[in-house]
Amino acid sequence: MANESPDTRPHRRIRPTRRGRLLLVVAAVLALGAAAAAVLVPLLSKEPKPAEQARSLVIPEGWRASQVYAAADKVLGEPAGTTETAVATADLSLPAEAKGNPEGYLFPATYPVTSGTTPKSLLRYMVSTARTRFGADHITAGAQRNNVTVYQTVTIASVVQAEADTEPDMGKVARVVHNRLDRSMPLQMDSTLNYALNRSTLDTTTGDTKIDSPYNSYEHKGLPPTPIGNPGEEAMVAAINPTPGPWLYFVTVAPGDTRFTDDYAEQQRNVAEFNRNRRSEGTG
Repeated sequence: MANESPDTRPHRRIRPTRRGRLLLVVAAVLALGAAAAAVLVPLLSKEPKPAEQARSLVIPEGWRASQVYAAADKVLGEPAGTTETAVATADLSLPAEAKGNPEGYLFPATYPVTSGTTPKSLLRYMVSTARTRFGADHITAGAQRNNVTVYQTVTIASVVQAEADTEPDMGKVARVVHNRLDRSMPLQMDSTLNYALNRSTLDTTTGDTKIDSPYNSYEHKGLPPTPIGNPGEEAMVAAINPTPGPWLYFVTVAPGDTRFTDDYAEQQRNVAEFNRNRRSEGTG
């Protein structure tokens, strides 16, 4: 909400199937005779060694780094905090602007996990995937067109991912962000407060907007210092190609009903309706 106030796939070694083994052994028995059969037949009782059970790690769009670390620890069977600790020595190919923080570059996707996967190798895979996707020519061109860096574009996309409920709304939220940046207005996005407070909620209080944090976009102008999550490609596309429009405010009044406006009075009416809806739900 933008307000003026709160309310490998490996090469497969070809192996005969169990039926194939049977045929090979029978052929050998026929060739070597009954005496050999007594030696060979017991081999048939041995089952082939089962292949390693396939595992995967699914990272949804918008997850924060903390959520990714926890999920990686779980799928790898590591103690809590292992993957986060590995960041410091994983030698990740992050942009200089990130200052070693991979937030925004743990690309949302499904990653294969094997017995050889480590926290460091998994982190490198995620960041490498993000650098490939975000380093595409159209992303670079879009960032330049909007007079921001690619890293700043990832940050914008992370806000868009957190704030927008639908793909069409992503483009409009991105436009609100760009319009506010162009006017040196604070973003006033609840999603940045949620990130600072390590929570996820629709309700923001006046006290929340006063917290001492560089992620408090009510108090600080410009973008937050890092992305606030890991955006997907739709959010990146919206960040480089925001929908044309004059909007400066938006609020999701009800599920599926997000209203955008450049008129503050209209925004106040929309926020009032949002608050009424929250109270009627017993959550406000």
